[in-house]
Amino acid sequence: MSKVIGVRFRQAGKVYFFAPGDFQIRRGDHVIVETARGVEYGMVVFAPREMPEETIVQPLKDIIRVATPEDDKREADNRKNEREAYRIAQDKIRKHNLDMKLVKVEYTFDNNKILFYFTADGRVDFRELVKDLASIFKTRIELRQIGVRDEAKLLGGIGVCGRPLCCSTYMADFVPVSIKMAKEQNLSLNPMKISGICGRLMCCLKNEEDTYEYLNSKLPKLGSYVTTPDGLSGKVSSVNVLRQKVKVIIELEDEDEKEEREYTVDEISAAKGGRRFEERSEHAQDEKKPEGRERNQKGKSGDRKEHGNRSENGERGNRGDRSGKQGEGNAEKKRKHHDNENGQRSAQNHDGKRRESRRERQQKAIEQTKERALAELEDKDRREGNGSLDEG
Repeated sequence: MSKVIGVRFRQAGKVYFFAPGDFQIRRGDHVIVETARGVEYGMVVFAPREMPEETIVQPLKDIIRVATPEDDKREADNRKNEREAYRIAQDKIRKHNLDMKLVKVEYTFDNNKILFYFTADGRVDFRELVKDLASIFKTRIELRQIGVRDEAKLLGGIGVCGRPLCCSTYMADFVPVSIKMAKEQNLSLNPMKISGICGRLMCCLKNEEDTYEYLNSKLPKLGSYVTTPDGLSGKVSSVNVLRQKVKVIIELEDEDEKEEREYTVDEISAAKGGRRFEERSEHAQDEKKPEGRERNQKGKSGDRKEHGNRSENGERGNRGDRSGKQGEGNAEKKRKHHDNENGQRSAQNHDGKRRESRRERQQKAIEQTKERALAELEDKDRREGNGSLDEG
């Protein structure tokens, strides 16, 4: 076990461990420490405590001293100098006509180095810019390209929720965010609604992901078949993740209609033989149609009609010719009328299906466009990575 303190160099930055030595240090104190960037001024975020050796990055450095009033004044002067350095660097960037956006300037505590953070779409040749800046400030110059997420973290801002950005207030590291998280939480896949001010997927999508994964694991999938407490089998039409409720479409056997009922997850169970239920429902529905009943009635009364025809054959013999001609004429008129009705109905069905198909294609094209836009955001996040703002 080692005794350490946690030091942070910027708000919502990473916490680095240092050995307190013989100093009496409390949470909120400022200390002077040596880092990879040089001597730095940081704030203690937790008081001395014992921590296992395997959790500490070696070698563990000692703090130089607790900050004095002179150190505090020097730190304040560095913040003022950063604003002036930012203005000068902006002028030089315009002079060299470089395609880059300057984000922030930072002085190290001992003024041994000045860091210029910038964003750009690609690689930038800034060698001449570095020479100009070094001749002006007479110290080491470092230009560091960062991503748009790091830009939002440095500058801060207000999110769409109306609160300060998570990354600039409490998030020490960026967490991977994917489209799957938005789908899991049943959010709109519109990139404008699930993207932050940085243009990437919102980091807060990760906050409730574990809860939604657990709740969704208890729910049946849309379109699956379940057994209700009434002993009926039905198809899941919608689910309420937070309330853990399921809406099921049930086809009543006694009536030619369907009914939607709502149950809790604990009240239903996965239906066995759901596919058989679907086939049975389709068969029952077909039996209830007029065409189905007509076919069944014709099949059942076929023998009786044939027997009746034979027994009445002699009676119809006398008026056979006259009734035969009239029957043929009536049958022809009925057939033409039936054909006209079928033709009109078929044309209406065809037009309706064509309009429906057009709407489906349009909706599918919109969904594909959204999917491509979200995939591009996810890909940009992977390419940019993280860690460009390390201070230690």
